[in-house]
Amino acid sequence: MACRARGAATAEAYVPLSFAPGEAYQFDWSHEVVLINGTTVTVKVAHVRLCHSRMLFVRAYPRETQEMVFDAHNRAFPFFKGACTRGIYDNMKTAVETVFIGKDRQLNRRFLWMCGHYLIEPAACTPASGWEKGQSLPPRKRRSRTRLDWCASVSSRRGSGWRAEPVLGPREARTRGRS
Repeated sequence: MACRARGAATAEAYVPLSFAPGEAYQFDWSHEVVLINGTTVTVKVAHVRLCHSRMLFVRAYPRETQEMVFDAHNRAFPFFKGACTRGIYDNMKTAVETVFIGKDRQLNRRFLWMCGHYLIEPAACTPASGWEKGQSLPPRKRRSRTRLDWCASVSSRRGSGWRAEPVLGPREARTRGRS
C-alpha cells in the first residue's frame, strides 16, 4: 500500500543533453530592435550553436524567409569550418510544412534539399518542449538573466537591401577556440 501511495506522486525528470564533437547544432531565430542609420528597426537574428562546444554564430536579417535560413547555414558552416551531421530545429514555417503527433514532420522540399546538400539529418523539436533544444534559444526565449553580448555593425544601404554583420561580444570571443 505504501508503494502505491509513493508511486502516485510523480515529478517530471529530464535527462541532461550531451553531444559528441560534430554531432549536432541547434538553429533558432530571435527578434531584436537595433538602431540603423538613426532609425529603430526590428531585425530577425539567426542563431546557430554547436551543441558540443556551444560555439555560437549569429547573423541579422530583415526577415525570416527560407532564403535567409539558407544564407545563415551557408555562412555558419565556413565560420565553424565544417557542418555537423544533425541539425536541431523548432517548427519554423520555412522548414516544416505540417506538424504531426510527436516528432513526425512533413518538411519543406527546398529545406530538405539544403539539408541533403550539407549531408545534415534534420531533427524537429516537439511543440512547447524547449528543453529539447536547451542551449540554442536566444536570451528572450530562455528567460535567463544572462544576455547575448553582440551588436550589429551595419554597412550602408546597397541596392534594395541592407546588411548587418554580427560582432561577437567578450563572452563569445573567449569561447571561439573551444571544441
